[in-house]
Amino acid sequence: MTDFLDMVLLARLQFAFVVSFHIIFPAFTIGLASYLAMLEGLHLKTGREIYMDLYRFWVKIFAVSFGMGVVSGLVMSYQFGTNWSLFSEKTGNILGPLLGYEVLTAFFLEASFLGIMLFGRKKVGPVLHFASTCIVAFGTLISAFWILAANSWMQTPAGYEIRDGIFFATDWLEVIFNPSFPYRFVHMVLAAYLTTSTVVASVAALHLLRNTKPAHAMVMFKMAMGFLVVVVPLQILAGHEHGANVYEHQPIKLAAMEGHWETWNGNAPLLLFGMPNQEKQENDYAVEIPKVGSWIVTGSFDGTIRGLKEWPASEHPPVAIVFWSFRIMVGIGMLMLFIGYVGAFLLWRTDITRHTLFLRLCFMSGPAGFLAVITGWITAEVGRQPYTVYGLLRTVDSVSPVTASAVGTSLIVFVFVYSIVFTAGSYYLFKLAWAGPSEGEGRPPHKPKLATWMAPDEGDVAAAEVRS
Repeated sequence: MTDFLDMVLLARLQFAFVVSFHIIFPAFTIGLASYLAMLEGLHLKTGREIYMDLYRFWVKIFAVSFGMGVVSGLVMSYQFGTNWSLFSEKTGNILGPLLGYEVLTAFFLEASFLGIMLFGRKKVGPVLHFASTCIVAFGTLISAFWILAANSWMQTPAGYEIRDGIFFATDWLEVIFNPSFPYRFVHMVLAAYLTTSTVVASVAALHLLRNTKPAHAMVMFKMAMGFLVVVVPLQILAGHEHGANVYEHQPIKLAAMEGHWETWNGNAPLLLFGMPNQEKQENDYAVEIPKVGSWIVTGSFDGTIRGLKEWPASEHPPVAIVFWSFRIMVGIGMLMLFIGYVGAFLLWRTDITRHTLFLRLCFMSGPAGFLAVITGWITAEVGRQPYTVYGLLRTVDSVSPVTASAVGTSLIVFVFVYSIVFTAGSYYLFKLAWAGPSEGEGRPPHKPKLATWMAPDEGDVAAAEVRS
């Protein structure tokens, strides 16, 4: 029995390790593909070569990130058979088609036009090349659609029946558009866009601090700040709506996120800090704001929030992990909001190149989006425990009949291989970012007719030249 429990833990750790590496690349490439489409569209609209310089620069980073995402994703598919065969057997009738649609509609679409996007700029016309970039960007969104549909069904299953322990679909529209899917899809796509924005801002800040490629860096920085100003508030709104959905359909997860052990029939506090003690079922060192919790979660000070004690301890997720991962995600969101609005204000009122402290903050915040995505997925996945299909299929009933030593050995191999491969890949990506965009050949840039706020004005370029 002990060996079996260890096997379950090791299988969960192995999948968590692999998916944590994998998710950062799709999260980046979803946003980056749309950013590339924007850059090429601006180049076609305005004729400014600076946009094509940036396109050529970021498309190299996209290609490497896309490849690393594909490689890391393949490993997860094999784990469904090696470590989670019972889960695959019981849910395969539903999840199999959803994941298959992702390959047929998204991966094949991306693969078909990726070659034109990467290598066909001089072989096809500019409009066709732009169309290829848009199709690849659309393909990344389709991929996110099917992956989120499958994962959301595991969170809030719908449109199914169970016969002899096997799940069968009774209504595919209900399976796909299950109760949590719309909220989780919007939340994830916006998170991907914000991840790309923080990386673009980080690279731009790096070159503004080094005074290299000042015109290109200024364009990137203005675009990133403008995007953060618009999208971060939208993400906060989407996150709030997602939280309301969790409150309705996954109340145990909501209680763990908020750190509530007792049920509050109104005026629940907002717990800012605390150390959840699962053994005692209380929070140590709690710092809270009275009455605000009910209003934030339910929209009313009289709203009821059920506490974890309403369910048996065997139904509780690891509360401390869910509690803190949720707060890290929210904290990073507040950081992005601060960076976006302060950056926009400084661009409007002053010469941004003089504010080196703020530029250093932007540079150091480059990984913030990735961390927010990972902690968000930890909140969602750990908060669903002890189930793989929420409320219906427990994790201990989903694993393969293999030994703990076999899973532990493969986990060690994964850690070793991933450390080498992804360290090398990340180092290469950093070298590309350090080198920055290069000047392309073409007709001289002219004043754009569209989105002039994105382009560096004469004062920005002059200030950069004075610094040099």
